[in-house]
Amino acid sequence: MRKYYIDNLRWICILLLFPFHTFRVYNIGENNYIKGVEFQAASNFLSLIWPWFMPLLFLLAGVSSVYALKNRTVKEYFKERILKLLIPLFFGVLLSIPILTYFAEVFHNGYTGNYFEQYILFFTKFTDITGYNGGFTPSHLWFILYLFIITIIALPIMYFYQKSTKKLPVHKTPLFVLFLFFIIPGFSQIIIDIDGKSVGEYFAWFLLGYFFISNDAIQEKLQKYRFLMLGFSLLCIAVYVIFGRVIYNYNHIAYEFLYFIYAWVTILAILGLGKKYLNFTNRTTTYLSQSSFSIYIFHHQWIIMTAYFSLLWVDNIPLQIILIMLISIIFTFLTHEVFKRFFITRFMFAIKK
Repeated sequence: MRKYYIDNLRWICILLLFPFHTFRVYNIGENNYIKGVEFQAASNFLSLIWPWFMPLLFLLAGVSSVYALKNRTVKEYFKERILKLLIPLFFGVLLSIPILTYFAEVFHNGYTGNYFEQYILFFTKFTDITGYNGGFTPSHLWFILYLFIITIIALPIMYFYQKSTKKLPVHKTPLFVLFLFFIIPGFSQIIIDIDGKSVGEYFAWFLLGYFFISNDAIQEKLQKYRFLMLGFSLLCIAVYVIFGRVIYNYNHIAYEFLYFIYAWVTILAILGLGKKYLNFTNRTTTYLSQSSFSIYIFHHQWIIMTAYFSLLWVDNIPLQIILIMLISIIFTFLTHEVFKRFFITRFMFAIKK
């Protein structure tokens, strides 16, 4: 039986990217492709969702891999990863990401060349991996790159585990033991950390999804104790907001513990609440589930383009934010609708017909 709440949580996370990448334009102390006036509310929002936001997407990918491998051979799964991740990554970096760096070159460096001339800069200028000031970058498609690498590395593990007659007694895991699993991604973050995005950490989130969160007994347990997890999450938010800076300045290790505890209990709360209240399907949720991947690919370009002109023409920050999100949402969905009508663009960006 399909777990619709998994699909629904995924597209909800994808839609959160619109405020997330919009607010990064105004984030305090951080550069961006387009940089507006720093705005405290924007920074507060980012600091609250970043700890659990991307980890949840990797964890859901691990859960989905359990169901995918039940209906596919390893060869079919590998081929699907090529078609759904590697090919869109290639065409995204080739055709889509240079839009971001073009506006970054114009905004930060006063670039006066045309868009196509900027391609030379994109493929020859290497600065940091963000590309915030122009130059080569995978930008937000780092998620697709990491997910491809992680699923390929995890494939032998998943294959031999499915074939094995000995299984982990996951269903017997007590809630307090499950709570302690925040330690796993916490210690794994030192493995291949690139610009604050650790392959080891996200690999750990993926495996937690595959081995534990995919288990029906664990899902039932999370649904049963959803409000307990939510309470812990809110407590962590309070500590994070009130004492986070003090803890960070006093002891970085203590801050990392708080960070990962908050991320993990929030994910557990979201999963429990999702199973209880989001396990349904209708035409809207089906459409959003099918379009979420291309929305992920295309949304950031529209946000940055809209931000560039909004900052030029509008002085009011709240109005800028509203315009950026509203216009980028409209044009992102329009891009999806246009691209899904042609075989070549469906193939290039793994869009479902």
